[in-house]
Amino acid sequence: MSRSDEKAEKEAQKIVQRDRTKRVKDAKSEAQKEIDEYRQKKEEEYKKYESEQGSGNKKAEEDANQEAEKQLEGIKKAGDEKGSKVVDDLLKVVTTPHPEVPSKVSKED
Repeated sequence: MSRSDEKAEKEAQKIVQRDRTKRVKDAKSEAQKEIDEYRQKKEEEYKKYESEQGSGNKKAEEDANQEAEKQLEGIKKAGDEKGSKVVDDLLKVVTTPHPEVPSKVSKED
């Protein structure tokens, strides 16, 4: 092999190497593009799923709040209607003495 053949061979190797490097870079960028598209698709699916599930939870929360408000209204109404009677009954029970002999004292005698 002559020097010019060796030079040509080295030049050919450089060209082949550059071509391989370019193909690898192109394949890598194409793969990254596919990964990005896939990630975006999955994120959109997740956001859709989350919004569907979130709206169901929000509805249940609103229903629970409405039910709690109804119960509070009932409690307040009962308190307004019967509160003074309950207070009077409690005062009567507390202030009216009911003397009783303890069971231990009566047995010892």
